[in-house]
Amino acid sequence: MALQLRRAVPADAHAAGDVCYRAFKAIADAHRFPPDFPAPEAVTQLLTEFLGHERFYAVVAERDGRIVGSNFLDLRNPIGGIGPITVDPSAQNDGVGRALMQAVMRESQARGIAGIRLVQAGYHSRSLALYLKLGFQVREHLVCLQGTAIGSQGTAIGSFESAPSVRPATQEDLPACSRLCMRVHGHDRAGELADAVARGAARVVERCGHVSGYATAMAFFGHAVGESNADLEALIGASESYPGPGFLVPTRNSELVRWCLRAGLHIVQSMTLMTIGLYNAPDGAWLPSVTY
Repeated sequence: MALQLRRAVPADAHAAGDVCYRAFKAIADAHRFPPDFPAPEAVTQLLTEFLGHERFYAVVAERDGRIVGSNFLDLRNPIGGIGPITVDPSAQNDGVGRALMQAVMRESQARGIAGIRLVQAGYHSRSLALYLKLGFQVREHLVCLQGTAIGSQGTAIGSFESAPSVRPATQEDLPACSRLCMRVHGHDRAGELADAVARGAARVVERCGHVSGYATAMAFFGHAVGESNADLEALIGASESYPGPGFLVPTRNSELVRWCLRAGLHIVQSMTLMTIGLYNAPDGAWLPSVTY
């Protein structure tokens, strides 16, 4: 039966989550890397949140009435974030991934989105080839870091000794955080940040009476922005753990990567940030999320 694409609905979370888990695990196992998700339930919970959010566009691919893939487009910010995109291991290399990518690309164009971004696993050469063929440009090489939380080690590393203060972010911090993000990236991520504040995950750094950095979460699906590496170090050091596979750091920020390695964190994998459309080279300290 021919492949069919349709808009995803909340009831698809379980079937799409099962495919997503098996797809990520299969490719990770094939390259001897840890999977991005520890269990199918974790993926189902994540996709349930995405499918229940009015600012996410999601599409599923079906064959013979069975879901064989899905893709997501985060519409909370001026720049769209793509992913996770997954294809059932039994249906890979048959055009499903291309169809799912083209579907969200068409949606972004129809909505007049200035740019879209994604992050792909460095060991997955087939996805890299697909995204390049579809017109994505490579912008950053990233590393995913994981390990015992620095703040729980009882020792200070470098500038963490005199780190700025870190506290939970509030609604009142949103304008200052958006201005900081705008200064570093040329656009804000206010929608994503507002969600993180609402669920109590976001943190801000304060120095000299003003917000100098923030993080939606120090995790795979979280991003951070700071005036300097000292702000990012404070946010990393204040985190109790690094949920999921870890957090992402641009490798060209070698000073910050070395700081993390000296603190006992380790590199789990390398990844690639890719974009289509509007892209401003960041001017400041920043950490991307897995969707950008």
